[in-house]
Amino acid sequence: MIKKIFLSFSLLLLLGILVICGLYYASDQPLEALKAKWTYDNSQFVTIDETPVHYRINGSGETLVLLHGTGASLHTWAVWTDTLAKDFRVISLDLPAYGLTGPHRGGKYTLDFYAQFLDKFLQRIGVEQFSLAGNSLGGGIAWRYASLFPDKVNKLILIDAVAYPQAKEPPLVFRLAKNKLLSKLLLKISPKFLFEKSMKEVYYQDDLVDDALIDRYYELYLRKGNRQAFIDRIRTMQAADTTLLQNIQIPSLIMWGKHDEWVRLENAYKFERDLPQAELIVYEKAGHVPMEEIPILSAQDARSFLQRKTKLAAEQEE
Repeated sequence: MIKKIFLSFSLLLLLGILVICGLYYASDQPLEALKAKWTYDNSQFVTIDETPVHYRINGSGETLVLLHGTGASLHTWAVWTDTLAKDFRVISLDLPAYGLTGPHRGGKYTLDFYAQFLDKFLQRIGVEQFSLAGNSLGGGIAWRYASLFPDKVNKLILIDAVAYPQAKEPPLVFRLAKNKLLSKLLLKISPKFLFEKSMKEVYYQDDLVDDALIDRYYELYLRKGNRQAFIDRIRTMQAADTTLLQNIQIPSLIMWGKHDEWVRLENAYKFERDLPQAELIVYEKAGHVPMEEIPILSAQDARSFLQRKTKLAAEQEE
């Protein structure tokens, strides 16, 4: 009797999995097809470690490098790029594992890996001195880079950046990626409603989450290799050594959405405490991605910070 019940349950479970696979199966999308839709007129590609890095350069002046977060792409900086390119040379790129750049052959996406990869990329395109801004994972990479290469970074902007251990349960998509069985399903099925759910978690103003936004994140996630890379990234996440923050002796701006559900506001105050030259702006009507949700306001604040003379520069002019 027990065997029959177990067998029936197993068959029902298998049937359920098959139904889900049938409903939400999504095939990998070839790079060339995605390029046709998601490149800009000035998109460029350069090969680093056999990885074709997608990037853009806009404007002229002092250089600002922009780093996106988990699951995102350089498109997250579209309004920032248009706004700040009037005063700066703005460089944005799709980080390995995401966007049109896609997976890296190593498959280990730690902050140290990203910082070293970023340095290779910047050397290849001839960038030696710059300011650096990053959101979420990109923020983690930004401060780690600044700690490794202090002579290269002029100013630092951290937007809802990762660093400190999180007391709360990780987002659903992260939990699925860590599960050995369910992560295998993620390689074949990609329910679009999960993307809508995630976007409404990272945005405070849900009415801004429209079909175009969801489609962008969804379609770039389907780039061949990106689903496995997402799983690899989640599984290679490591606790960051936040004691390194106190060694970053450059002006730093911390920007944070008050209603961030993924990296809580308390982390902003920890950055303000641990970075020697930090200032903090908290946005009342934003979540985890202020540069997307309130792009004009956050870009204007970034411009003011970047154009402000440091105390040392002012003393040298006197």
